[in-house]
Parts: sequence; structure tokens; C-alpha cells
Amino acid sequence: MRVVLVDDHEMIIEGLKAMLASFKNRVRVVGEAVGAENALGVIASLQPDIVLCDVRMQGASGLDLCRTIRERDPDRKVVLLSVYEDEQYLFQALRAGASGYLLKGISSDELVRQLEYVQAGSTAIDAGLAARAADTAARLQRDEFWPGARHGLTQRESEILAFVVAGLSNRGIAGKLVIGDETVKSHLRSIYRKLGVGDRTAAVATALREGIYQ
Repeated sequence: MRVVLVDDHEMIIEGLKAMLASFKNRVRVVGEAVGAENALGVIASLQPDIVLCDVRMQGASGLDLCRTIRERDPDRKVVLLSVYEDEQYLFQALRAGASGYLLKGISSDELVRQLEYVQAGSTAIDAGLAARAADTAARLQRDEFWPGARHGLTQRESEILAFVVAGLSNRGIAGKLVIGDETVKSHLRSIYRKLGVGDRTAAVATALREGIYQ
């Protein structure tokens, strides 16, 4: 199979090329792009079977890139590679149209095996992450979760988002929950990441649009 590598760190790209070098009879790296903004031209020019890219990059993320690739060519396969063992990233990746979500600690032979699964039409997911995602899905079916759980929010993050929607400031939230301002800011950063937004206003809009809070 023909693969293009995308990451915003050239060192990571070189590491992946070294991992795949021993499997030239099964996979061939035909191109690479440093950063999502450079990737689309490379992909259009080389027409790879699979695009293997990082989830988190400066500027456009791997999720954004995946959506754009799939919009332009629904048959193009994209596998996201990440350090985040978070099922919320997995759910976001699948919603973006990815054919796989693998962790960067994967061995070279397992990576090749998973890429072959994708090439054959299957979806490649890290085994441990898939098990946690299945457990989450089962609990969601039983309605065991608090508002926002479907988006990966913890119970405390759900509480904080409720206060944000109600219009409280960081200091006001800290007072209500008897926690520090910096703790509130840390929770907000996690909330923004999980909701795929960049600020308070967008978080409120998403919470209302998705029905997390009315």
C-alpha cells in the first residue's frame, strides 16, 4: 500500500519512516508533509492509499485535515496517530471519517498490520482504547451518565460547563465549587478540547446546540 505521512514535527515523520522501512514489501511511504497546511497538495499529487497523520498539530488539526480529505475524496482512507488515550478523541476521529485511531506507542509490525486492515476495508482502533470506548457506549445506553458525558466530559467538567452556560465568571465558579481559579481554568481547557472549541462563547453555543444544557 502507498502511504503519505503527515505530522508537524519532522522528527516524528522520520521515526515513522524508520519504523516502516523494514516492511517495504507491504507498505511504501510515497510522500510526507510537515503540517496540515502542506498536506492537501501532497495528497492530491501522490494519491496515496492511506494518509497517516497526527491528531494534534499546530494550526489545522489532524481531525480538521481528515474532514477535508474525506470531503474531497470520500474513498481516501485516513488513519490518525495520537498520544492521547482518550475515547473522546476516538469518537471525534470516527465522526470526522477516519478509518483508524492508533496510539504512537504502537510497534512497527502492529502498525503495518493495522494499516493492512484499513486497506482491506476495516477500521483500525487501538485494542485498549476500543475496550474503554465499548464500556462507555454500554453505560451511555443505560443512561448512567451526567450531562455532557456523551462528549467525554467528567462530572466536574459537566458542573463547570453548567455554570459557564449560566453566565458565571471563573471566580464565580471557583466560589461555588470551593476550588481555585487556576483549577477552573484547567477544567475549562479540558472542556474546550473535548467539545472541539476554542473559547467560552463557543463552548456555550456547543452546549446549547448539542442539547447538553437547555
